[in-house]
Amino acid sequence: MISTLLQNVRDNKPLVHNITNYVTVNDCANIILASGASPIMADDIDEVEEIVSICDGLNINIGTLNKRTIESMIAAGKKANELNKPIVLDPVGAGASKLRTETAKKLLNEIHFSVIRGNISEIKTIAGLSADTKGVDAGISDIVTADDIIQLSDFCKSFAKKTGSVIVVTGAIDIICDAEKAYEVRNGRPEMSSVTGTGCQLSALTAAFISANTDKVTEASLAAVCMMGLAGEIAYERMTDLDGNSSYRNYIIDAIYNMNSEKLDTGSKYKEIKK
Repeated sequence: MISTLLQNVRDNKPLVHNITNYVTVNDCANIILASGASPIMADDIDEVEEIVSICDGLNINIGTLNKRTIESMIAAGKKANELNKPIVLDPVGAGASKLRTETAKKLLNEIHFSVIRGNISEIKTIAGLSADTKGVDAGISDIVTADDIIQLSDFCKSFAKKTGSVIVVTGAIDIICDAEKAYEVRNGRPEMSSVTGTGCQLSALTAAFISANTDKVTEASLAAVCMMGLAGEIAYERMTDLDGNSSYRNYIIDAIYNMNSEKLDTGSKYKEIKK
């Protein structure tokens, strides 16, 4: 199943519109290219609706938020909804500032998102719960563990039902769920947190996957999470004593580019979460 979804990305080569942050914009473009899809970055209000119209999907990331792009995000999102095109929301740093939190909630109120991807603190914040946010990272008390994964997956399914979105929570253990079912993924390496933007890259990658698999949004999101985590594992194995986080970033992108069906099927570590 997972490899079929990747093959659809490479066969269909979806064009993904990204309104994302300037810290990671280049890496987001490259991760989309590495997956077999095509990126376009546009955030000016005078063109975002036109760009959305020619694209297969939209990725909205509030990582370097400013008032100019908030208007563009809303316009692009509404146009994508009008054209029934899939959208990913990455509420980076929600809870860290009033502007981020209010903007994320405004986006949720005005746009229907196919997928909402963030760390557990960001997801709790936009769901209206108290969260232990540490800048753009999840706080220690919010980290997903084996002990609380059932409880957190129930929360995520409830939020999925409320929003009509697939909820993707990423961390040491990832949770992907819709209103009916939830999966856990245990791919990845802790060293991925040393690279700025692996979460942003995953949101962009998820947009590529759901744009090529519009009838299987939950499964496509699961595939993207598995692929990103597995790429982190493959990239880490390539590291030498002379390599650092810059090389690691490039190796992750290389691993996505060189991923094949056999690697993805055999290397993906996921299972359905059941009580």
